[in-house]
Amino acid sequence: MFFRHHKTKVPTFQERLDTLRPLGFTVENEPGGGLRVTRNGCAAVLEDRGGPYPHVNRAGILIGNELAFMVSGGYQMFFRTLGGVTQPALAEQLHALHNFEEDLKEALGLTSLYNESLGTTADQHMYDRIVGRDKGVPVSPWERAKLAAK
Repeated sequence: MFFRHHKTKVPTFQERLDTLRPLGFTVENEPGGGLRVTRNGCAAVLEDRGGPYPHVNRAGILIGNELAFMVSGGYQMFFRTLGGVTQPALAEQLHALHNFEEDLKEALGLTSLYNESLGTTADQHMYDRIVGRDKGVPVSPWERAKLAAK
C-alpha cells in the first residue's frame, strides 16, 4: 500500500485578500503602510510580514477617515483616534466591531481566541490610575506614594 501525503496549499497574501472582497470587505492602501480593510464603519490594518498569515495590526471603528481603537476606562469603553479624538463606545458599535473582527479572522484563516470570541477586547486599559504608566516610565511604590501625597 502506498500512502500519499498531499501537501496543503498555503494561500498567498493576495489570495487571502481576494477572499475578503466577496464577503463585503473593501480593501485599500493605508497611507502609513499596509492595507486598510473596511466594512460597515469598522476597519482594520493588515500587514504582509512574509509568514503564512497576514498580521492584523489594528482594528477599530472609523471616525471620519481615522481609525479609532478601543480604550477601556474601567467604567466605560471609548474609541480614540491617533489624532486625539475620543468618543464613548455605543453598544451597536461594539457589536459591529466584534462581528467585523470575527468575520475578518474567519475569512483570513486566523485563529479566534476564546476571550476574544466572548466580546470585544480593548487595546488600552486606562482605569488603574498608576502614575507614569501611560508614559512607559516605571515608578516604584514609594515614589508613587510620594507623588500621590503632593
